[in-house]
Amino acid sequence: MATLRSFASSDRFLAELKTQDLRPGYVLVGDELFLYERCRRGVLEQFVEPSMRDFTLSELDLAETSIFDVLDRARTPSLMAPFQVIFVRNLKQLYTRGAKKEEFAAIADYFRSPNPQALVIFVADHLRIPADLRRMDMQDKDRYERIRETLGDWCGVVELARVEEADAIRWLMETAAAQDVKFEQDAGRELVDALGADMMMIGGEFEKLLLYVSGKGRVTLGDVETMVLAAKQRSLYELTDAISARDKAKALLLLDGLLNASDGGEEAAIGHLYMLARTFRQMLVILEKNVRDSRAIWQALWQGFRMPPFAAEDLIRQARRYKSRRELTRALRLIARADLELRSSPPDKRLVLERLVMELASEAKSPLLAGVQQSMLSL
Repeated sequence: MATLRSFASSDRFLAELKTQDLRPGYVLVGDELFLYERCRRGVLEQFVEPSMRDFTLSELDLAETSIFDVLDRARTPSLMAPFQVIFVRNLKQLYTRGAKKEEFAAIADYFRSPNPQALVIFVADHLRIPADLRRMDMQDKDRYERIRETLGDWCGVVELARVEEADAIRWLMETAAAQDVKFEQDAGRELVDALGADMMMIGGEFEKLLLYVSGKGRVTLGDVETMVLAAKQRSLYELTDAISARDKAKALLLLDGLLNASDGGEEAAIGHLYMLARTFRQMLVILEKNVRDSRAIWQALWQGFRMPPFAAEDLIRQARRYKSRRELTRALRLIARADLELRSSPPDKRLVLERLVMELASEAKSPLLAGVQQSMLSL
């Protein structure tokens, strides 16, 4: 497959994993989940033997673990595995509340003499890198430069930018061709346009389409219209509609339908969370910019962050059910917590998602009420 510009940074990273030029640390910068999962899979395939996963792979969060403990983990050889991979999420914690001179000094000290049997991967998914870098938010630009200034000398920086629509279409056609399936250009354009160039969703629908046309060897515009634009995409918005209406019973029923339609594995569960997070972020923008009709929504939401046209009015209506920014940011925090729980290999992924939906569909407790309840429990 020819290198696509939107995939170039992650392609270089995946190539380095297989060479002697591997850096002791990398920073995955950007919130393009499709490319993140692509990089993550590459790391796991290269270094993590499934039978040794518990001893080789560490998932740490800087909101819960100090950078000093992370570096101690990297520095200490494992007694059970020949190589360690350490994913460090919530990198933004290093750039809040103070200069963090001691923390950055410890990072520099480690990388001056790193453990050759460890790979540290920082995840900076609090930044959004658009396909066109000229449109990057000034605040994100400043944060990105800060990361490069503090970690760029020690770590490889991998940009996980939004995928351009043209590259997304080419990816569909070339990936299908590698499996001896012709993905017609009109079909690719319709799929990418319908899903707003959202590669995580495009990748999921692509797999379903290949199964649908199995034996036919061709994906047509009609196949996309039948499989993607009808019931499949609408199920997510039906779920968020029930959540925003505080209809717990209906929300759980719709979640059950989504889970039964997927394979139930880790990537499918994370994919559902990603779509929920994306939809709530869209509602947050709609609420903050006071969007009242679908004509204004395309100005409020940028390319690559738009919903399918059929969902615009529904999402505006759902967003207006929330009275404040605080309610939507609470929902995003709950989703982030569930995401961390899923990545920690819980015994029951369905239970994690069901609990999340129940919490999202519940009214937030006021701080005063929560304090009273806590006091009563302590009596």
